Amino acid sequence: MAEWWVERGIGETRWLLIEDDRVLAAWLHWPEDIALGPATATLIRRIKGASRGLARTGDGVEINVSGLPKDASEGSTIPVLLTRTPIAERGRLKRAQGVYQRAQTQQGDTKARSPQPEGTQRRFPPGLWEDVWADAWEGEVAFAGGSLIVSPAPAMTVIDIDGDLPPRDLALAAVPALAETLHRFDLAGSIGIDFPTLSEKAQRRAVDEALEQALSGWPHERTAMNGFGFVQLVARLERPSLLHRLHLNRASAAARMLLRRGELTDGIGPRLLLRAHPAVADRLSQEWLAELARRSGRKVEVERDPALALEAGHAQILAS
Repeated sequence: MAEWWVERGIGETRWLLIEDDRVLAAWLHWPEDIALGPATATLIRRIKGASRGLARTGDGVEINVSGLPKDASEGSTIPVLLTRTPIAERGRLKRAQGVYQRAQTQQGDTKARSPQPEGTQRRFPPGLWEDVWADAWEGEVAFAGGSLIVSPAPAMTVIDIDGDLPPRDLALAAVPALAETLHRFDLAGSIGIDFPTLSEKAQRRAVDEALEQALSGWPHERTAMNGFGFVQLVARLERPSLLHRLHLNRASAAARMLLRRGELTDGIGPRLLLRAHPAVADRLSQEWLAELARRSGRKVEVERDPALALEAGHAQILAS
C-alpha cells in the first residue's frame, strides 16, 4: 500500500509517496513558501469597473486578485483567498493568484486546494530521493526505448519524447513514463507534450486512449493529439513544481541537497567539511549551518571549489 513519508530537512521539507520501495510521487516545501488560504491585503491597483486588481500583503507579496466587489477601492484592505503561490520563471516572477473572499470561508475554493500530504516522518530509504532529485535536476527520464526531456518554459512545461523505436511504439512506450513523471516532478499548469508525429488517425487515437487510462486518477484537461504529435495538458497550478525549483533556483536547490548529504554522512571525527561551488556555498546560511552542526554534533566547515559543478558538492568527516 502506498504511503507518504516525510523528511524534515534543513531548509526544506520533502515528501515521497512510496510503495514497495518505489516512488510514486514527490512534494517539496521550502520555508519561504507562502501558504495558500486566507490572507489580508491592500488593494493597490484597480481599473475602474474591473473585477480584477492588484493587492499587496503586509509582507510585500503581490497578488493578482479576481472577483472584486464594486465597492473595493484602491487603498482599502480586502480579504483574499490565496490560490497560487508566486512562481519564478526565467526572467520574471509570476505573481501569486487569489480571489476576493466574500465570506469567512469559501468551501468550494478551500476544498479545491491540495493540502500538504500527511506522512510518516522517517528517513527515506537510500537512493530514492537522490534518484528523483537527479532526474528533476537533469530534466531527463529514461524508459525502455527512449527518454523524456522535460523543460520548464515561460508559458508551459514542455516534454519532448525521443528514442529509437518506431514512432507509434515510441509514443505508446512513453505514456507510462510520462504519467509517472507528472507525479514524481509534481508537475501542473500548462504542459505540452511533443510525441513523435503519427500520420494515421488510428495511431493517434491509440495514444490518446493510452493517455486517458494512464492519467485517469490525475485531475486535468487534455487535448487530443494533433497531426504533428502535440498534446496539451492543463492541471490546477498552486505552487512551483520540483522541476521548476531545481531548474530556476539551481544554486539554492544544490545547497539544500548538500546539507542533506552532510546530515547523512557517517564517520568518526569532530569536524564536518562541506565542499561546494562558490555559488552554492553562498546559499548556505549561518542558520542552516548551525542546524547542521546541531544535528551532526560536529563543527561544520565550508570549502569553496570553483571546479565543482553546482550539484557536485560533497560532505566529509574529518578526524581532526
